[in-house]
Amino acid sequence: MSGSSEYFYDPIQPELLYLHRVTTYKLETIYHRHNAYEIYLFLRGNVHFYVENRCYHVQPGDLLVMSPSEMHRAFILDESEYERITINLKKTYLHQLSTRSTNLSSCFDHRSKGTGNIVHLDDRSLKQILQWTSELEELLASDAYGADIKMNAVIAQLLVKINVCFHNNSFVPHDIMPDLVRETMDYIETHLNEDITLRKLAEAFYMNSTYISRQFKKHTGLTIRSYILGRRIERAKFHLSEGMSITDACFQSGFSDYANFIRSFTKMVGISPGKYSKQRHDAIEPLP
Repeated sequence: MSGSSEYFYDPIQPELLYLHRVTTYKLETIYHRHNAYEIYLFLRGNVHFYVENRCYHVQPGDLLVMSPSEMHRAFILDESEYERITINLKKTYLHQLSTRSTNLSSCFDHRSKGTGNIVHLDDRSLKQILQWTSELEELLASDAYGADIKMNAVIAQLLVKINVCFHNNSFVPHDIMPDLVRETMDYIETHLNEDITLRKLAEAFYMNSTYISRQFKKHTGLTIRSYILGRRIERAKFHLSEGMSITDACFQSGFSDYANFIRSFTKMVGISPGKYSKQRHDAIEPLP
């Protein structure tokens, strides 16, 4: 992923991306999103994990899920070993594994954005999931006959278990996001169609604009300007997906300059608004 604070869309190429990593240095990622669902299993380390306008000091056995629309980041607090497993799954892949009675994307989609992202696994559930991820690692490295079928079966079992865990979840995580950062995000979301300036933020919160900027960058890895741009692009994508014209999507998302909208959208999404709109339209299939 690009380290630039002006870019926080991290596209996933394969339908399934599995990573089991151990980091032994301080690592800071900026807020980012993927074009795929993400499962994140925290195993050890000293880490703050941010999802949208919430922040959690994660504990071993914490499992988080993120949809493509949810921004997230990990902030490693020291140089102790940081171990985690991440699995990224394209929507099309989950759709293929799901059935009419078992929607495997339920834990990602059937909740409010930025809420209900985390469960804490009991020892038995953690052991079972680690057994499946170990099998998955072996199958991904294998070219034996049937390895792909077995891999799909393991992923399906894993997703069923995760969905059950979230369906029965009573875990209430401790949100440690500073009020100022959360309120700044909420203000931006509410006023996205307007001209948002540091002066207006300073007036809204009765605080120095430099302090607001520094706190926001500290906790998100992004400048306020680039965050606003990203949220406006996301809103434009939604409008285009709903069939709105490119011109209307531009101005309904808070852009005042059409050429700047086209340029920014193409840079952050990877394709022009016109191509994005066409792809979304072509992807819509009538229900059986």
